[in-house]
Amino acid sequence: MSEKTSSGGGFHEAVDASVESRKVFLHAGMIFSSLKPHVVVTVLGSCVSVCLWDSGLRAGGINHYLVPFWNGEGLMSPRYGNVAIRKLISKMLSLGGKREALVAKVFGGASLMTESTLFTCVGERNIALALDVLAQEGIPIVKQDVGGKSGRRIVFDTQTGSVLMKRIPHIQR
Repeated sequence: MSEKTSSGGGFHEAVDASVESRKVFLHAGMIFSSLKPHVVVTVLGSCVSVCLWDSGLRAGGINHYLVPFWNGEGLMSPRYGNVAIRKLISKMLSLGGKREALVAKVFGGASLMTESTLFTCVGERNIALALDVLAQEGIPIVKQDVGGKSGRRIVFDTQTGSVLMKRIPHIQR
């Protein structure tokens, strides 16, 4: 194992060299799942990531969505929470996961605007959607760090289900 300092500073993560070669950066609007061990890194503001993990399978998956709902127009994309969460569940089941073994961790949904309106409180709506969909799907949330005024950088280990999180300070403009 080698110890590395994250690019944002502030925390150290011990990363096995073989997993280091399987590090993935998850961009907004994407989903990642694998039976092989990976370390998935993403940065969230008002976006939300749901991490799913199956302890029997020892595998996980993660999404990163921007807005809560796809309105039925255009491409049905994982940029939308109602699409991204259900696609992630489907991907985990297709890997051999069991619905009853899935647990979730939810991150993000910061309110980065100084004044919130119905159109600018995207973070709050993203959080509400994640909590609602996971409840509807019967998947327990075992950890969450959502809301607030700070962004987050998360590092998800798909083999262990562990998540390291660092807050990114909010800069007033």
